[in-house]
Amino acid sequence: MSFEAAEWPRKLRSQEWFGGTSRDTIYHRGWLKNQGYPHDLFDGRPVIGILNTWSDLTPCNGHLRELAEKVKAGVWEAGGFPVEVPVFSASENTFRPTAMMFRNLAALSIEEQMRGQPIDGAVLMVGCDKTTPSLMMAAASTDLPSIVVTGGPMLNGYFRGERVGSGTHLWKFSEAVKAGEMTQDEFLEAEASMSRSSGTCNTMGTASTMASMAEALGMALSGNAAIPAVDSRRRVIAQMSGRRIVQMVKDDLKPSDVMTRKAFENAIRTNGAIGGSTNAVIHLLAIAGRVGIDLTLDDWDRLGRDVATIVNLMPSGKYLMEEFFYAGGLPVVLKRLGEAGLLNKDALTVSGDTIWREVKDVLNHNEDVILPVEKALTQQGGIAVLKGNLAPNGAVIKPSAASAHLLKHRGRAVVFEDIDDYKAKINDEALDIDETCVMVLKNCGPKGYPGMAEVGNMGLPPKVLKKGITDMVRISDARMSGTAYGTVILHTSPEAAAGGPLAVIRNGDMIEVDVEARRLHVEISDAELKQRLAAWTPPVDGPDSGYAWLHQAHVQGADTGADLDFLKGCRGAPVGKDSH
Repeated sequence: MSFEAAEWPRKLRSQEWFGGTSRDTIYHRGWLKNQGYPHDLFDGRPVIGILNTWSDLTPCNGHLRELAEKVKAGVWEAGGFPVEVPVFSASENTFRPTAMMFRNLAALSIEEQMRGQPIDGAVLMVGCDKTTPSLMMAAASTDLPSIVVTGGPMLNGYFRGERVGSGTHLWKFSEAVKAGEMTQDEFLEAEASMSRSSGTCNTMGTASTMASMAEALGMALSGNAAIPAVDSRRRVIAQMSGRRIVQMVKDDLKPSDVMTRKAFENAIRTNGAIGGSTNAVIHLLAIAGRVGIDLTLDDWDRLGRDVATIVNLMPSGKYLMEEFFYAGGLPVVLKRLGEAGLLNKDALTVSGDTIWREVKDVLNHNEDVILPVEKALTQQGGIAVLKGNLAPNGAVIKPSAASAHLLKHRGRAVVFEDIDDYKAKINDEALDIDETCVMVLKNCGPKGYPGMAEVGNMGLPPKVLKKGITDMVRISDARMSGTAYGTVILHTSPEAAAGGPLAVIRNGDMIEVDVEARRLHVEISDAELKQRLAAWTPPVDGPDSGYAWLHQAHVQGADTGADLDFLKGCRGAPVGKDSH
């Protein structure tokens, strides 16, 4: 840790709007006073933007307005001036074609809100999958002092005595209906038990993973990730975060001070230990790109390869986030990593202290939820990065959620040209497929879907499910929900729509998967592959205007974070010219 706090008091950027007696400062200050703010609030104290992704159409974040009031209380208590700002909320639940298409748009719009308005620091109020990375990307690009407050996971679901995990059981029950093991009425009955409180998914899906990534990166107070949304301690940590951001502004403790290479290494290893979502790969690559850190897929494979998955949560294990919190939450995991020599202990956090000092004395209250290393779900967790002639730039798989017997497999390709082709064919009893085949889905990457939707965990054909088979090897350039499971190879890069080798795979091609050897290979000669690629023609029906066009024209590949090429890097938060 080498951070040195700035001198205080000093002039803050908000005083460019509110300080002095000129016509323009009176204009800015006077209008804000119409809400009843007394004059002495504009005396140079830190102005804290509470950037709130609340929306009725983002149900995971539906309680964030209430939580923001606790943040405000903390800011007031610490002598700051809180201002709540509604920002772009990319909802996983409702956005079509996929929230991922709008992560970058959200980051762009929030970056400009942060830069263009009179705030000295920010509290990032997040929860739903894409809201966490989009706000962290914006904060990284402006480098204003920022702290993450997540909304927390919902309570456990239960159906007929069985724990119901958000998303995980949706996929499970859906396949059971297709296999004839569950009726549609039973599925509808189960629906009522899936989401029984405010909050994000209660599994180790993408929302819980990204909350854990924020904490492991040092961008949230210790313990933030796992507190249930409706637990009073969620409100306490929100209030404490409000207090803390005021001091961060005084100290000038910025995202670039916290999100160092050491912090990203901690986060990657943490993802392996918790059995985190494959989506974390894309989001951390994008956030690192905004900070200016050259993080790569090779870093993900190297750093996560020998990390045991010790958190026994769905979709990899059997418990849910509620039990994870009661067991001690992420601090216990970080302590385990530190004891194993897998944590950069001197990494700085938003608390102003090192990550090791935050966690070194915590206790594990349930060793069936946070397992001893010798009882780990898998000794080599993390995210495996596969390469070969089918994925020259890489593809990813989550071994802890896959079937062990399929991690080395050779099978005949059954190809779906796009998601519509898959939907048209998958239920056809005449489809030439069995459990030894490899399902291949094309044109679902950042450009192809567009936006890279969570369709990679393709449901199996009913004719296979009825045999009692529950998993097959599946390959695509898509993503999958962090709540999903199976032997699913994702993010194949370059994607099909950009002319990657995936675009020219044909029915009947033999595909070899070897996760231990990190190999993904189609058994055709280099000459034939080159000939097929030369004959390939790109799609011609792309958008010709609007954000969809901008996205298509500038989105980068999944292997580098799928950010827009012109948004990488830190642009700071210089105060622009006045508006009058």
